[in-house]
Amino acid sequence: MSRWWAYASLGLSMALVGSYVALSKPLVLVFPVFLLAWMRFGIGGMAMLRWLRKPAEEAPMSSHTRRLLFLESFLGNFLFSICMLFGVSMTTAVAAGVVMSSIPAVVAVLSWLFLRERIGWRSAAGIACAAIGIGLFSLQKADPGVPLLADNSGPFGISRSLLGNLLVFVAVVCEAAYVVIGKRLTDGLSPKRISAIINLWGFALVTPFGLWAAWQFDFGAVQAPIWGLLVFYGLAASVWTVWLWMTGLKTVPASQAGVFTVMLPVSAAAIGVLLMGERLSGLQVVAFGIALLGLVLATLPGRRARAD
Repeated sequence: MSRWWAYASLGLSMALVGSYVALSKPLVLVFPVFLLAWMRFGIGGMAMLRWLRKPAEEAPMSSHTRRLLFLESFLGNFLFSICMLFGVSMTTAVAAGVVMSSIPAVVAVLSWLFLRERIGWRSAAGIACAAIGIGLFSLQKADPGVPLLADNSGPFGISRSLLGNLLVFVAVVCEAAYVVIGKRLTDGLSPKRISAIINLWGFALVTPFGLWAAWQFDFGAVQAPIWGLLVFYGLAASVWTVWLWMTGLKTVPASQAGVFTVMLPVSAAAIGVLLMGERLSGLQVVAFGIALLGLVLATLPGRRARAD
């Protein structure tokens, strides 16, 4: 596969993740979180039934691969979705994007610890740009266009906005683990089969909670546009983003692929601004520019690659 096609797959995948993270905010106002997650996996499962079939040329899965598939789904699908949906329901799309800017650094650390990947200076520069962007965002205490959340009804009197941001950060760690484990899985399985199997595990994990939430929910009160948004959310979250990410990950090292996660907060904030009436300050725009510069640094070929 062309490295540039792999880059495009990774970037588009993370842009889609950012869009559905932001668009999940109106969905969690209508559906309970567990019901929303359950329907998301169900929609994805119906779309990927054919992908579950084992290709003739694929070797039988080892018990180690099966364990990795379970962890990939538990951390990257189940726990990520629950933490992200609860977190987004308590904070703003822009704030969630700020917290998720830390993904490249967390991915790099996990790649070094578990995959023993050597981080080149370009990838390191991209990670540093993401860290600088996070620092700039931390100087901006609040979105000037959105009122501050003064609800301190969380556990132990913690502000709901702070609790939401903490849950989003847990989702960040889960996403980083998803990248590292996914790199291991792409060595022996096709991107389509990985996508289908981890979605099936996610559906199984959330089914008890989803059935409990569905039992008390009034489906007749949901309007048609919300159902359309739900279908997009299910396909984007379970099918398109996973397949694109695993496709790019077969060619690109995990630590370098992690830099592409800067597209997630950029697209999440863009949706928040364009569709939800949120605002970006000048400082936040500068921070996003620095993050995108890091993406350019991490993907431009070096002198040896240009000579080849």
